[in-house]
Amino acid sequence: MATPALMQNYGNRTLTLVRGEGNYVWDDAGRRYLDALSGIAVCGLGHCHPAVTEAIEQQANTLLHTSNLYNLPPQEKLAEKLVALSGMDNVFFSNSGAEANEAAIKLARRLGNERGFAVPKIVVTEGAFHGRTLATLTATGNPKVQIGFAPLTEGFLRVPYNDVAAIEKLAAEHNDIVAILVEPVQGEGGIRIPDADYLPRLRALCDQQDWFLMLDEIQTANGRTGKMFAYQHFGDLLPDVVTTAKGLGNGVPIGACLARGKAAELFTAGSHGSTFGGNPLACSAGLAVMETLESHWLLERAEKLGSDLLAQLKSELEGCAQVKDVRGLGLLVGIELDRPCAELVDQARAEGMLINVTAGNVVRLLPPLTLTDDECRQIATTVAKLVRNFAPQDA
Repeated sequence: MATPALMQNYGNRTLTLVRGEGNYVWDDAGRRYLDALSGIAVCGLGHCHPAVTEAIEQQANTLLHTSNLYNLPPQEKLAEKLVALSGMDNVFFSNSGAEANEAAIKLARRLGNERGFAVPKIVVTEGAFHGRTLATLTATGNPKVQIGFAPLTEGFLRVPYNDVAAIEKLAAEHNDIVAILVEPVQGEGGIRIPDADYLPRLRALCDQQDWFLMLDEIQTANGRTGKMFAYQHFGDLLPDVVTTAKGLGNGVPIGACLARGKAAELFTAGSHGSTFGGNPLACSAGLAVMETLESHWLLERAEKLGSDLLAQLKSELEGCAQVKDVRGLGLLVGIELDRPCAELVDQARAEGMLINVTAGNVVRLLPPLTLTDDECRQIATTVAKLVRNFAPQDA
């Protein structure tokens, strides 16, 4: 099905999906696909999870919307849950990851304005993806998605990812920097995992310079890496601001910007808002997701499944000449080839599996945290076969 009534910004889509259940989706011809993409890291609990479905049904029969002029119990409960799980102080709810990152950027700008900076600077990185609004588009480190949208927003300084020395150099050259905005793992940038000391060194630098450390966990939070938030792989490390979305609502649009300390005090009455942000339906879904992640040991499960998937892929792809790297953290896994490999998406679909290629040459796997051991092996076997055939060892 295709209609000219839709803008063509998503290109030519050739697959029509009509139903989902568990870790599978079905097309309009009745064919089933194992979903190794989860709606791009959104449906971490799989499709139509009973707990989320029940929460949505109950809330839809109770109250959908009143605006943020009133207290909303589901919003308050989800905020308290997120604060407890993150170590942060408070939350602003939005409708998407881009909006959550916009809130983070506004917090940094607010800090800079308090300090009297005409144009407060935020350090961002090459290869980053923070959204498609004008500010987050500028923060994004991909020139291709910025083409045609000039003039871009000022106030961003870009450095290579995983390069603390480059940021230290900026610190010596600029006295109006207020924050660093970075992904703990770059998702759209190709599943790029920084050195183990990268985030701790950024935390120390921000403390030294009195900057905010702002972590974009739109893709890495909600159990995706084996922890509720990826920064929790580093013990007691805490950001000043952290954003999340995608897996928070398991398909219901919701985003959240969490803050602590000084950052948690900057938004005052009327300084920021969202008509639909934190509405009862989205927050009820988000609370069901958080409670399910906790009660079903899915964080530990994601860590184990990710380790198993990574090990099997590395074993089956060993010696494959055009495979440059196989890497991952939890159920965020990438296979980097030495050439573009977008064709693998259709080839996987022909095998009854949904995958994705990002950064042009990286197969990205983001399966649900509810994956079974057999489904995990199926993903590894199928993808490895496709990659081997696409990149023969004698090439």
